Amino acid sequence: MNRLVPINLAVEDILSEAAVKKILIEAPQDFAIGTTYGKRGFGYLKKAIFGFCKAAHTTPFLVLTDLDATDCAPTLVQSWLPNGVEANLIFRVAVREVEAWLIADRTRLADFLGVRESSIPCNPDDLADPKAVIVSTAALSRRRAIRAALVPAPRTTAKVGPGYNDTLVEFVRDYWVPCEAGLRSPSLQRALDRIHAFAPSWH
Repeated sequence: MNRLVPINLAVEDILSEAAVKKILIEAPQDFAIGTTYGKRGFGYLKKAIFGFCKAAHTTPFLVLTDLDATDCAPTLVQSWLPNGVEANLIFRVAVREVEAWLIADRTRLADFLGVRESSIPCNPDDLADPKAVIVSTAALSRRRAIRAALVPAPRTTAKVGPGYNDTLVEFVRDYWVPCEAGLRSPSLQRALDRIHAFAPSWH
């Protein structure tokens, strides 16, 4: 019987948390997911990253952040951790946002949103603004509930609808298949490979 691998999480928001948990649940190892830190955006994670590295000496950590406007993932990792990544810390970067990893599961996302699969982009890691793509695609939905949840109301400054996070968390939890999505998202596939190969040094 495999030994449980305890792991804490640090993420930008609840959608990233849902994606990471789904990946860990479906990983070949038996992960025991502990505390989730963050959920306060990019700035908090960057400020706290050295603390997570230190804590990883005792309990492994998985940190997920979005690439956003940074040129590439290696540049971001180098700027955050110039002395390298602690062995028991998995540091992954979603290109350019975790929404790209959801878009990568084209068939299931199309079914969930109630749109044609042809409306879902084929190369999500190349998108400049995956969140905006999900919102604009949801506006095409034949389901009123999806449009109301994901699309901001007219004459509002909001970029997403009032049920955006909760609705996409439902998609991740109940429908999203990370191994399928990895076929269309290189950044997700690299994350899957790293997590699936992870073996803490104290093991």
